[in-house]
Amino acid sequence: MNNHQEQTTPTWLSATLLLLWLIAAAVAFLPFALDTSPWNAITLHVPGNQGNWWHFLAGAPFFLAFPMIWLRLRALFATQLSTTLERRLIATASTLSIIGTILVETPFLLHLAGTSAWQRLTVLSLGFGIMLASSITLWVRRRHIPPTRSILIALDTAFLANAALCLVVYSAAPGPLQSRSGWLITSILIWPITLDLISLFLQTPHSQPPQIPQQP
Repeated sequence: MNNHQEQTTPTWLSATLLLLWLIAAAVAFLPFALDTSPWNAITLHVPGNQGNWWHFLAGAPFFLAFPMIWLRLRALFATQLSTTLERRLIATASTLSIIGTILVETPFLLHLAGTSAWQRLTVLSLGFGIMLASSITLWVRRRHIPPTRSILIALDTAFLANAALCLVVYSAAPGPLQSRSGWLITSILIWPITLDLISLFLQTPHSQPPQIPQQP
């Protein structure tokens, strides 16, 4: 299936999605909780010198916004939506992010996170639920989903699973919402990203126009 068959998103929608992911990329550097941004988390600059592997793995998926921006720019300005190398690199990043999110959820699964029962259930349901539902749907519809769109789905899934988890975990973090701008913006962004993920599954590829036989 060639790249022209993959191009099903209108220009205005591609531009809107690009703006959406530019905002998501900014969130990576905005305070999410306790004056700590995802960038602070992956560099282990957490208040009280408490940075550890959990913070790193929870912060890293926010940077999936950058390969998504690259793909959205290509959809707007390039004739080729993605190359094989780009898809492999992005698939690897998405897979590592999903593995990281599973590890982040392990303390909740083992009742080691010190959270309430409802919070633990919400975290596990959202994180595993998003990844499981997306994986099953992608497998069932794999014959109808072009390569670039499958990468977009992987990025959306990896980002959403981690973002939903972090929103629940830090929902009761101290401090006014103004000082947690990253959390507030993410709580809004997850809804259009979820709609984008659903639309990616529902789209059908363009069919080739019928070939008219040449007259001898």
